Amino acid sequence: MATMVDVARRAGVSVATVSHVLNETRPVRPGTRKAVLDAIDDLGYIPNTLARSLVTARTRSIGLAVSAISNPYFTEILQGVESSALERGYGLLIADPHDDPAHELTVVRLLHERRVDGVIVAPSAEPAGLLEYLARRKIPAVFLDRLVGDAHDQVCAENARPVEQLVDHLADLGHLRIGLVAGLPGLSTTSERIAGYRAGLERHGLPFRPGLLAEGHSEARGAENAVHRLLASPEPPTAIITANNAMTIGALRALRTAGLRVPDDLALVCFDDFSWADVFSPGLTAISQPSREVGATAVRLLLERLENPGRPPRTVRLPCAFVHRTSCGCVAEALDRPPFPGTPGLAGKDPVS
Repeated sequence: MATMVDVARRAGVSVATVSHVLNETRPVRPGTRKAVLDAIDDLGYIPNTLARSLVTARTRSIGLAVSAISNPYFTEILQGVESSALERGYGLLIADPHDDPAHELTVVRLLHERRVDGVIVAPSAEPAGLLEYLARRKIPAVFLDRLVGDAHDQVCAENARPVEQLVDHLADLGHLRIGLVAGLPGLSTTSERIAGYRAGLERHGLPFRPGLLAEGHSEARGAENAVHRLLASPEPPTAIITANNAMTIGALRALRTAGLRVPDDLALVCFDDFSWADVFSPGLTAISQPSREVGATAVRLLLERLENPGRPPRTVRLPCAFVHRTSCGCVAEALDRPPFPGTPGLAGKDPVS
């Protein structure tokens, strides 16, 4: 197995110069740097990451704690984090906190014990213990998807305005009773999407009816139960918005069980698009989040924090896109007429009551 001494001999430089190239501890002339990298490639030299970390105080690794990794949205975030980290020479350690505050603290502690340079976390609904742990140990951290306050680096997609746009679209199609299957209480995504829902109702002069807001707890089974509750109400909705893709699956199951057809009997639109949403019949009208960009931005914010620990914290909100299909009740021929922005909705229909 090749050693640093072998690399130095092949490149015609000192062992110290090889170390500077590997650890980026001192500027090295481009020609010399290329000679060292060529020698490393020729000899198949594998740097000792443990030894490197002793020199640089860095392991060039990032910890990622994200719940529900099987959810397509978080899977795409993971892909964004991984590809961005690898491009910058960082490895990734991954853990799933299962949206449990105690488990969240445990997995972040384990990641820290693996000496990651920093962590990226999609926090639970009760992150106080996690925030205290990170602050006490001065662990560089970025929060994604769910916000925890302006004192921290964080990145998410826009939440309120896209849901407001979904309400706009359904109201313009004539719906007067629009239900929302909301996510896990306590999450910023849940509160912001509910705020967008209420703003959309208010804009169209529609009353907020507590009976049309049901908690789906961000997962399919919870949404299935929530839709059954909505359908059993004295004045059930004629259209439903689901607040994430897992809950969309639960809503579809509930509607099938109830013998209702989308969109003939009830319109369905969802926050959060996914790769197979257009495979359903009808295709699901949805809000598409920039999930990979959320992940890549989290890596960028974390590396900026590592290089400049004293910079002010940043909150980045990324825009979403409206994906117009037919589950809302629009005919396929009308899909070329985007409802946002500019023309708020397709040609109106008679009110649906």
